[in-house]
Amino acid sequence: MSQFFQIHPENPQHRLVKQVVDILRSGGVIVYPTDSGYALGCAIGDKQASERIRTIRRLDDKHNFTLVCKDLSEIALYAKVDNQQYRLIKRATPGPFTFLLSATSEVPRRLLHPKRRQIGIRIPDNAIASSILEELGEPIMSSTLILPGETAPQTDPYDIRATLEHQVDLIIDGGFCGFESTTVVSLLDEVPEVIRQGAGDVTHLNL
Repeated sequence: MSQFFQIHPENPQHRLVKQVVDILRSGGVIVYPTDSGYALGCAIGDKQASERIRTIRRLDDKHNFTLVCKDLSEIALYAKVDNQQYRLIKRATPGPFTFLLSATSEVPRRLLHPKRRQIGIRIPDNAIASSILEELGEPIMSSTLILPGETAPQTDPYDIRATLEHQVDLIIDGGFCGFESTTVVSLLDEVPEVIRQGAGDVTHLNL
């Protein structure tokens, strides 16, 4: 049975954040809040935990995981970013955007599409997620918590607990955190392309 933490959405309790990070580092799968619904997350190098996320969401090997980063400084280690791309990402983050970029060799192959070496990068505007990332010191390997047969992210931690308490190690109650998926922007080609319009407003990005 999973643990259930109630963490303050604006002033996360450091004691609980440290426990979250301990769970991640020990191979756990967590449910945590972002600025666009709840997400499943695990440590970036944990193969078994990532397979558990695939099982929960019934994902095939073509699904791209997202690396949820604390800030822009982490992105360059995992993705190839030129100056123009960097400026665009800086305008949009933190916020409900996922950017598709060419991955560096630091990204484990199992996280990538089998035929395309690309990765989703995201910097959420959520105090709980930011606190976990700061304490962890590396990105969280993540997937939006959209259950099989559903089209929208989960928003109620108590409903999530009823559904997944035997499949994950921790569920964080961080309150309501939005119900719309991120806006996905591909930066894989010279001209940026909006792949999915979600919570992020692209009007100020000049796309």
